[in-house]
Amino acid sequence: MLDIQKIRADFPILSQKVNGRPLVYFDNGATSQKPKVVIDAISKYYEEYNANIHRGVHTLSQLATDAYEVSRKKIQDHINAKFSHEVIFTSGTTHAINMVASGISTMIKAGDEVLVSALEHHSNIVPWQMLCERTGAFLKVIPMNEKGELVLSEYDKLLSDKTKIVAVNHISNALGTINPIQYLIEKAHQYGAAILIDGAQATPHLKPDVQALDCDFYVFSGHKICGPTGVGILYGKEEWLNKLQPFQGGGEMIATVSFEKTTYAELPHKLEAGTPNIEGGIVLGTAIDYLNEIGFENIATYEQELLDYATSKLIQIEGLKIYGTATNKTSVISFNVAKIHPYDIGTIIDKLGIAVRTGHHCAQPIMDYYSIPGTIRASFAFYNTKEEIDIFVDALIKAVSMLS
Repeated sequence: MLDIQKIRADFPILSQKVNGRPLVYFDNGATSQKPKVVIDAISKYYEEYNANIHRGVHTLSQLATDAYEVSRKKIQDHINAKFSHEVIFTSGTTHAINMVASGISTMIKAGDEVLVSALEHHSNIVPWQMLCERTGAFLKVIPMNEKGELVLSEYDKLLSDKTKIVAVNHISNALGTINPIQYLIEKAHQYGAAILIDGAQATPHLKPDVQALDCDFYVFSGHKICGPTGVGILYGKEEWLNKLQPFQGGGEMIATVSFEKTTYAELPHKLEAGTPNIEGGIVLGTAIDYLNEIGFENIATYEQELLDYATSKLIQIEGLKIYGTATNKTSVISFNVAKIHPYDIGTIIDKLGIAVRTGHHCAQPIMDYYSIPGTIRASFAFYNTKEEIDIFVDALIKAVSMLS
């Protein structure tokens, strides 16, 4: 069992007031809050060993390099990658997806097919559209049903020898649906297609095992797992990362440079051009240590309690409709109330100290499917409480009465 009050004490921001009310932070799907140990680690880097990495013989550079590579090893262990050089530091999930979409463009030709799902965030749609525009390939979409689940029978029909890569999220940011990625991966491989899993929304709730999954690529962001913004991870199987053309050229990613020809460095440096977000990479390891101390099984169990409790409370509100009722889902509830615009409700409850997200959540095709402009999204983390849910529900009822 988690000691929630002890955990909450680790997060300085949770003790503040917003508009004179205690902060209730239910926008964890957008970004998580940061524990003091992470905040302190950022300060420690800049105060004690700030230096560029991999290039200096002086002591500070060596300290920074060692800390950066220790973090890479922590992330390798966390996701169970086979090699540490299969872990590539990026600026986030979006950057990682674009690296893959750009890097495989030389392997895609006119008439080939790229599959994405109807549940994707824009960052797992637009890069593939751009790839198709460059190469003449076709983008195919795995459809969803009313519950917010992928229609697997249609996925089976879409796969063919023309399918070169499948890109799907592990968990939907807009609906909380947990996709059956093991099935999706196995089926894609039957047709010789690579598969990329967008784990941005999954990694806060579960611990992916990339070797057990047998995915070709897995990507996620640091800021959603209690780490800093501006850092993320591209995991790729060694064979695939070696095939990728570098997304950027510059320092660090070279073996030799002349005006006639440049040769690239070995992994991971080949795909890490320029000075990285050094403190971000180091402190991402700190954040992962923190979450592993709490335990992902404990986090999943507690967040399921929060999801069940909030759902039972919200469905009692007249006119409230939840979008995304998949059998397997995580602690996200997207909903609307009657014909009230989600923005109006979000604005009112903000005045009561409650942070939720409103809009299409960078998943406009999902909103188009339901023929709605957007939803109110409450996304819960392991540091939230049932008492906060009660405050949220009371505020929601007040907002609805004001707007009805």
